[in-house]
Amino acid sequence: MRKRDHNVLTNAASLLICGLLAGVVVAAAAFPAVAMSGLAAKAGAETFGALPTELTVARAPQISYLLASDGKTPLATMYDENRRDVKLADVSPHMQKAIIAAEDHDFYKHNGVDINGVARAFVNNQNEGANGRQGASTLTMQYVRLAIAYSATHPADVVAATEDTSARKLREMRYALQIDKELSKDEILERYLNIASFGNGAYGIYAASQVYFGKPPSKLKIEEAALLAGMVKAPTTNDPTTKSGYPLALDRRNYVIQNMVDIKAITQQEADAAKATKLVVKDKRTPNGCVATNVNSWGFFCDYFYRWWMQQETFGSTSYDRERRLKSGGYTVVTSIDVQAQKGADRAVRKAKSVNSKEAAMVAVVEPGTGRVRALAVNRNFKLDDPKHPTNKPHSDPKQRNKGKLGNYPNTVNPLLTGGDGITGYQAGSTFKMFTIVAALEKGVPLSYSMNAPQQFKSEYIIDSGSPAACPGTHFYCPTNSGKKAGGVQNMWSAFSASINTYFVPLQQQVGAENVVDVAKRLGIQFRQSEDAKFAGTKDAAHQWGAFTLGVSQTTPLELANAYATLAADGKYCEPIPVQKITGPDGKNLDIANPRCEKRISTEVARAAVDAARCPVGDNSATTKCGGSRTAANVRGIVGKPVAGKSGTTDSEKTAALVAMTKQYAVAGIMADPDWPQTNVKMGHNVKNGINPPVYETLRDAMKGKKGINFEPPGKKISEGDQRSIPDVKCQSVDTARSRIKGAGFEAIVSDTKVASSCPPGTAAGTSPDGRTIKGGVVTIQISSGGGGATPPGNQPGNPPGNQPGRPPGRN
Repeated sequence: MRKRDHNVLTNAASLLICGLLAGVVVAAAAFPAVAMSGLAAKAGAETFGALPTELTVARAPQISYLLASDGKTPLATMYDENRRDVKLADVSPHMQKAIIAAEDHDFYKHNGVDINGVARAFVNNQNEGANGRQGASTLTMQYVRLAIAYSATHPADVVAATEDTSARKLREMRYALQIDKELSKDEILERYLNIASFGNGAYGIYAASQVYFGKPPSKLKIEEAALLAGMVKAPTTNDPTTKSGYPLALDRRNYVIQNMVDIKAITQQEADAAKATKLVVKDKRTPNGCVATNVNSWGFFCDYFYRWWMQQETFGSTSYDRERRLKSGGYTVVTSIDVQAQKGADRAVRKAKSVNSKEAAMVAVVEPGTGRVRALAVNRNFKLDDPKHPTNKPHSDPKQRNKGKLGNYPNTVNPLLTGGDGITGYQAGSTFKMFTIVAALEKGVPLSYSMNAPQQFKSEYIIDSGSPAACPGTHFYCPTNSGKKAGGVQNMWSAFSASINTYFVPLQQQVGAENVVDVAKRLGIQFRQSEDAKFAGTKDAAHQWGAFTLGVSQTTPLELANAYATLAADGKYCEPIPVQKITGPDGKNLDIANPRCEKRISTEVARAAVDAARCPVGDNSATTKCGGSRTAANVRGIVGKPVAGKSGTTDSEKTAALVAMTKQYAVAGIMADPDWPQTNVKMGHNVKNGINPPVYETLRDAMKGKKGINFEPPGKKISEGDQRSIPDVKCQSVDTARSRIKGAGFEAIVSDTKVASSCPPGTAAGTSPDGRTIKGGVVTIQISSGGGGATPPGNQPGNPPGNQPGRPPGRN
């Protein structure tokens, strides 16, 4: 504390007088009946000098502000007490004068204790009843009382700080004298204005000015300042927002205005004008918490931030400590929410499904390379349904509905997009095939790896023989494609583009399902559901998870978006984070807001995986061989920038998913019924009320005004692999052609369809592909029907063998 010069005689006189009056005068001010007690006088004189003088002042609780990523747009406020400390220079001079006029005319003259005031109170209190008693507390003594209460660590200490006893008065006087020596008058006034209560949840002048007048304290006028100054004595009684308190507040305001004339702070003319001004207050309590965000739909993001904060040990060792830090620490948090992306996401999900729909259209947006969560949107109101006047619709689960239970729509505070509190996630279907691609690439299998995808694949995975997914009469898992059609010869590009199940299950079997699960873990999939956690818990269990590549495990939109964002960031995984800057009350930034990233996938593997992911959403690089079937081909044209991604559907279309990403944003959407996973509603994709529009519209809107950045294509080795020459078998017998192709290290299959060629009917017309292909890859022998036609072409650009235009796509 800064010391302030005092006149030595004045200081000595103050101490002497206080010592002498301590037993009689102070007690008289508080308790006239006790004032005449000689015992009290003796005790006061003896103990005053021994009272402590060093006042430990804890920082009063401060409101924390949450802002959008632009550092300006308000998101939410969090507080136990609505208070924000301000400098005295930021408080209107009218307010400074008004509080002195209301509480302590001689503030700038006394040394913390107003001896004249003490004497006046003593004389008055001998002649008046209880209702007419005067106090003798200066602003400095009042500050001491409040500071002791806020610094208390036990409820009993709070009581002791405010109880009406002579001991308390003595303590306040002793501390006040010391503080008056160590602080300037302006410093004391600043502290008092920041700690005083003004009612209606407003603590300190900043909050009071906002609550009652909707303006900063620097803009307070005479009549506004006088009203606030008049409230500190009895904020509940003089509450201008109540019918009974309004006239009392008005009288008190005018009293303070006249006192401002008395201390020569304003002229009588200014006072008359101020008194004539009608008393109008806003009564706008500062919103508190995520249920009172600036925009209701942003409550889901706010809730995610709150849950993240509560997990950070930086803010305390217990959840209680962390919550107190958030609600009383005075932080300014610049969150990661991107207003442009969030507004686009909100608009898109509500366009697809109304808030009254049992189906939840959920979209999460993550920034690749930082993990910053840029938007979270769902077609729900973030609020608790009022149990006394519920507005939620009947539960979608028939069993729960028959019990009279209501669903969690349109109102909910459940973390639908991020998981937790019983929300384990939703099946995301074939979006999980990406994890198989990454695992295969890491094992050295290139994108061009081809195999013949049958209508049904008999795997080595063992499941319940009674399952509809088992091959008839066996306990082996036998997946099929959508429509139960054969996929034909596919490579990773084309199989991912058309979502061919009978390509990815054997590919997973080849590289090991446990390795595919490990990729998912490295990319942030958490396996919250108990059965999923059991499969993912050990390598042995994961090894038998045959359906994993088809997306039977549960995930959330946030996890899914971040997994794909890792690949867009060349394999750099970043923990999802809802903040980009946290500033403490001391003005210093906290390191905890920095991205937390590490390399989890090699750059080459990540780029190759993204190259395959360009196919389903209608994009190409110079190296891609996507084929003619794309499950979400219109995304590229709608977004208008280089994109990658994947769609996904589960059995009976109980959920639908789509991921679409640029280098700047990864957007994942899932449509499901969170209340009843076994819904009988079919979730759509590329229809106006399906999941695709919310995803690509969100990405389109987020990218407006931003430059499109091309994805880096993969290297030739990881995309093409070890290329070998295919033998020329034109016009040879089928057996000879098959033998030569096998001898060259390829898998040979014979096409079911005959083609016109110059070769004799029934002989080999050629191969697809022709020229060169990957070692061990599939080579299709094409059979001639004769007729003298030209030799059929091999693999045309963008049209892999076995996946010619018109072939049915696999499951999305």
